[in-house]
Amino acid sequence: MNIIKKIKDCRNALTIVVALAGMGIVAFYKICDTECSYLSGDILGVDLVYIGVGYILFLILMAAFRQTAYVRALLAAGIGVEVHLIAFQFQEEVFCPYCLAFAFIIFTAFIINYEKPILEERAMWKRIIYGLGDVALPPLMRTRLPLIFFLVLGYIFIVLTFSGSATPAYGAEKSSVPSYGSGEYELIIFTDYFCPPCQNLESELDPALKEFLSHGGVKVIFVDLPIHQETKLYAKYFLYSAKAARNYKKILHARRILFSLAKSRTALNEDDLEKALKEHKVSFTPYNLKPVYPLLNKIIATHKVKSTPTCVIKYSDTDVRKYTGSFEIQNGLAMLRASLANATR
Repeated sequence: MNIIKKIKDCRNALTIVVALAGMGIVAFYKICDTECSYLSGDILGVDLVYIGVGYILFLILMAAFRQTAYVRALLAAGIGVEVHLIAFQFQEEVFCPYCLAFAFIIFTAFIINYEKPILEERAMWKRIIYGLGDVALPPLMRTRLPLIFFLVLGYIFIVLTFSGSATPAYGAEKSSVPSYGSGEYELIIFTDYFCPPCQNLESELDPALKEFLSHGGVKVIFVDLPIHQETKLYAKYFLYSAKAARNYKKILHARRILFSLAKSRTALNEDDLEKALKEHKVSFTPYNLKPVYPLLNKIIATHKVKSTPTCVIKYSDTDVRKYTGSFEIQNGLAMLRASLANATR
């Protein structure tokens, strides 16, 4: 008895096992606290996680009752859905290992249930259309439809009904103050775009912030102090950029461009700044900032920040450390990095 025959004989049991693994992946996704935790989506207002659970349960039910035709149609539709969701991750440049693992589960289950179609005609177009197999769904239909039909159906459905984002804590916590990442520690960066020490520090901060946000464990908040008159305009467009940005990589890019423009002093009015941001592919969404400014002022007042660059690192409610100047900030970030390393041991 060859391996293919063995798989066919126990394909329903294997499908159930693989589907249960998919259920476990969904459970692990719920506790994801790294970059992928920003990924979220819904179908017609229902969280994608619950849709996935319902899909897996229905798949298990069909396999338990040996409804192979429905199992294959469900899996083909699932592949269509996953094609769009994977494309979404590429678009947002945020990749969730759990989401990708779930897609792998769907593809694996499809391979387990695959059956080569028997074609009387060997025309090329038929071999392409029926390449994934075909299926009839009694008692709904007796005509055998190519599985690519269900794949396309799943793809169209998700395109029309899916609403997703990689919005970080800014949207997730319903806060008007942009923040990125999550974890035990909180890092607040106070800068002024037209402050020369801040401009010099920015290139040194960027790699550290990427490290903290990609590995998780730190919530990062940017607060712009309008010490220089021109900073008010730049701070406004940073908030606009934060509104449009869907992940921390894009907002870090926006900050790099804003600091670069401030250093060169080539965009000192609103029209020039908008034009420059568009040229550097920085997206921004204007909105009412009146609710934001009191919250930023409260953060500044709470930590008694009067100069830039300054950073505040909150290890706990009772352990809040403030660092002023490039040298102190670098030391503070080094200590934070060490604390994160010790926490993961």
